[in-house]
Amino acid sequence: MKIDFNNNTILLEDINLETHQISQLKFWGFKNDGVDRLIFTSESADGLILKLIAYFKKENLIYEATNDLKIRISELNNNILNFKRIKDLGDSFKSGQFNSSEFQEFCQFFNTHLPKRKLKAHQLKAAFHLYLIHNGANFSVPGSGKTSVVLSVYEKLKEESKVNVLFVVGPPACFGPWKTEFFETLGRKPDFRILAGGEKGMRKSEYYTNTDNKAELYLTTFQTLLNDQDDIIVLFSQENINVFLVIDEAHYIKQINGNWATAVLNIAKYSKFRCILTGTPIPKSFSDIYNLFDFLWPQNETIESSARIKLQTLEKNNKIDEAKAILESRVGSLFYRVRKKDLGLKEQVFHEPIVLPMNKYEKKVYEAIEKKIRHYSMNDYLQNKDFIDKLKRGRMIRLRQSVSYLHLLIKAIENYDEDILEDEKDLRYIVRDYDKLELPAKFEYLSKKIIALQKDKQKVVIWTNFVGTIEKLEEYFNKSLGMYCRSIYGNTPIVQSTIADEKTREEIRDEFVDSKSGLDILIANPAACAESISLHKTCHIAIYYDLTYNCAQYLQSLDRIHRVGGSEEIEAHYYFLQYENTIDQDILNNLRRKADRMSKIIDEDYRIYSLDMFDDDDEEINAYNRLFSKNEKAI
Repeated sequence: MKIDFNNNTILLEDINLETHQISQLKFWGFKNDGVDRLIFTSESADGLILKLIAYFKKENLIYEATNDLKIRISELNNNILNFKRIKDLGDSFKSGQFNSSEFQEFCQFFNTHLPKRKLKAHQLKAAFHLYLIHNGANFSVPGSGKTSVVLSVYEKLKEESKVNVLFVVGPPACFGPWKTEFFETLGRKPDFRILAGGEKGMRKSEYYTNTDNKAELYLTTFQTLLNDQDDIIVLFSQENINVFLVIDEAHYIKQINGNWATAVLNIAKYSKFRCILTGTPIPKSFSDIYNLFDFLWPQNETIESSARIKLQTLEKNNKIDEAKAILESRVGSLFYRVRKKDLGLKEQVFHEPIVLPMNKYEKKVYEAIEKKIRHYSMNDYLQNKDFIDKLKRGRMIRLRQSVSYLHLLIKAIENYDEDILEDEKDLRYIVRDYDKLELPAKFEYLSKKIIALQKDKQKVVIWTNFVGTIEKLEEYFNKSLGMYCRSIYGNTPIVQSTIADEKTREEIRDEFVDSKSGLDILIANPAACAESISLHKTCHIAIYYDLTYNCAQYLQSLDRIHRVGGSEEIEAHYYFLQYENTIDQDILNNLRRKADRMSKIIDEDYRIYSLDMFDDDDEEINAYNRLFSKNEKAI
């Protein structure tokens, strides 16, 4: 029997095999190609070659390999040996066994080549780990300086003529930080291109540029990568373009067979070096981690199929320790993780909630809505579950609107048609004319607090979750109080925001962090501003005007003012405004319980935790059941 390999095709000729052997080959995907011939054609042919040879040896089959096949087998075996060497290097470094003189030489490079920024000890270790293994993951907590680590390694590789282009894929909100950190870390402004937004034809020229006109830093979104992946491969494949490919906020490619994940995996092998950044690598299932390491090592099987099947079974049976052992043996050497406690930051200061009595009209409306919901809930069990879940979410939003700004109740809520103020004519008038009747008590307190902070020349970020509240607060500070204030808000930024939106947000953020700008009040909502944005260098005070049950957004927002590069010396202070005897207390207590639990979980290397930036529907329903339902047990 003769075996040939060429152009992703394995050809078996002059076969004389038994029935069970032919069945095995066809199970792997071989097809008949004439008499005594079997053929397999696929981009995955490489992965089948060594398995095929091992099977033939096991079956004691005699075969003749063509020269092309022998060369490919040798390459594949060398690749396996090199991957083992890389993993050994990573393991040794993480266990403290490494060449100290090589590490000192590595650190000395940064002392001479990074004039603007001195890396922290934990950043140097993370950088050296990435440098050693070439393609690695950084799973450090938010605020640990992951961007600076990658930029430093990029500079070292660039100095060694191994790379000359840094290509970053991530949400639009990360573009500004990458440009800023490039200058702050490397001491030079990057020649950059933003490949996102607009018509695809407008971007074509950037992909097909000659090497003399290439940029040093490219920034693109997951959606643009999906649309332009073939053109990006052309860019990566050009002679004299050596790409360091970075996936920022890589948890967005967790979904197996998801469109974004598939696009990322398709371009991986065309880059010279690869890195992924995320603080939440395993949000909901061990399978969330597969795409990350498949991207880093596309030519190697980091977690083989049999191990994935075993992990699925262990996860289903809650045998987490056994699952962790499997993952550690496969990928433990390929990532580095810095925990919050390793950063050397000052402790966060959480002040006791500021509990305020509601003003007359907002109290009247809130109590009426709460009473109406309690009455409605008595018949919830009679309804279809999906239908009643929509009602529960809508009712909880109405309650949260009531403790934020009553005028919000005028607007409709998607997938919620219930008129909660039906037959309440006087309450409708209050909601409609609310701005003429009174100022929310939270506004009154907030104005006094901000005035006091401004006397102390303190910047402050105010977090609130409703666009209508943001707009009203901004108008109140700018027009009624004559205090310069700006806002950043929006919906899910990775999906809906445009590049123009992000540019505006970036400009506002830069103005706010500028100590001499005169902009000392920033109002933001966590959905738009809690990820990828740093405020900590000049802002150390956050006031939470209202909250949601989304713990991920809450934790991310906390880290905006508590990060490496400022919080080592200055405390971050957090204040919470609450109305007494309202949903405000339940939300904050719930968030604090979850945040405490999450902080312990996140410190573990392999732990599943439900932490999604834009998915809190279940939490709203759980809260509703806890507060209103007698017939259901809340989770």
